[in-house]
Amino acid sequence: MAQNAETCPVYQIRLAGEMDSAWASWLNGLSIRMESTQPAVTCITGEVVDQTRLRGILNQLWDLNRTILSVIRLEE
Repeated sequence: MAQNAETCPVYQIRLAGEMDSAWASWLNGLSIRMESTQPAVTCITGEVVDQTRLRGILNQLWDLNRTILSVIRLEE
């Protein structure tokens, strides 16, 4: 069941390597920033409506052959 926009959980996904912020629109507006450069780690953060959408985001990253380091649900 989808939650309303006020109660959407925020997730942080960390990836190995660099990912340009231009991919944000492909990931439904999630923010993309470099967390470190040695080794390169990209942090993707934003609200995710439900687990189905989270799975879709992870599948998109998998399709890009990205190495996912962690997926964390941030506390409110």
